[in-house]
Amino acid sequence: MALSGLLYRLYQRRLIASLSSDRIPRHVAVVIDGNRRWARSVGGNVEYGYDAGADKIPEFLGWCEELGVDVVTIYMLSTDNLTRDEEHLAPLLSVIDRIVGELADSGRWRIHPVGARDLLPEAFAHMLKGAEERTANVDGLLVNVAIGYGGRREVADAVRSLLQEHATRGTTIEELAEVLDVEHIAEHLYTRGQPDPDLVIRTSGEQRLSDFLLWQSAYSEFYFCEAFWPDFRKVDFLRAIRSYGVRNRRYGL
Repeated sequence: MALSGLLYRLYQRRLIASLSSDRIPRHVAVVIDGNRRWARSVGGNVEYGYDAGADKIPEFLGWCEELGVDVVTIYMLSTDNLTRDEEHLAPLLSVIDRIVGELADSGRWRIHPVGARDLLPEAFAHMLKGAEERTANVDGLLVNVAIGYGGRREVADAVRSLLQEHATRGTTIEELAEVLDVEHIAEHLYTRGQPDPDLVIRTSGEQRLSDFLLWQSAYSEFYFCEAFWPDFRKVDFLRAIRSYGVRNRRYGL
C-alpha cells in the first residue's frame, strides 16, 4: 500500500507539472453521476451512495481551487428527478440539504443556487436562499449548485423573464422581435453574468448532457470519465484538465 500510494503521488505530481497555467478552464461544470450504481457495487443502499457522492464535492472544489478555477457548476438534482415518488426523492433532498449547508458553513465558497426554486419544497427553497445570502460576500470560488435544474426549463424561464421585463417598459412584441438576439436571452439565464463553462465533466461512463446547461455549453469541451462519482480521484480530475489543455477550441468553426 505504501508503494502504491507513493506511485500515485508521483503520478499526480507529474500530471500537475504537465498542466499549463494559461490553459486552465475558468468555469468547470460537472455531472456527478453514478452514486446509486456505486452504492450497489459496494453492497450499500441508495442513501449510502448519495452520502458518498455528497462527501466528494468539497474535495472536488478544493482541487478546482488549487488550479485557479473561478466558477464550478455541480448538477445535483434535475427537474426530472423531482418527478420521482417521495420514497426516492426524500433521501436525496435530505443529503443535498446537508451538503449545501456544509458548503455554505465552511465560509470558503460563494454558493449560488441555479434552478426552478418554485418546483422545490418551500422549506428546501428557503434553505437554498439562506445558503446564498450568507455566502454572498465570500471572496472565493463561485459554486453554482444546480438543484431542480433543467436546461430547457432555464431557457423558458429566461424568455419569460425577458418578456416580463419588456412588458413593464411598454415594449410591444413587434418591437422586441426586431431587436431580440441571443445576448438578450443570456442576460436572463440563471448563470447571467458568469462565463460559460469551458469544460463539462461527466462521471460514470455515460455520454450525454441530460438537459444540463444546454445554452451555456454550446462551445464547451466535454470529458467523460468511467469512474462513478464517489470513486472520482484527483488524478481523474487532472486528466480531464490535461485533456482540455491540449484541445484546439474552435468555437463551432
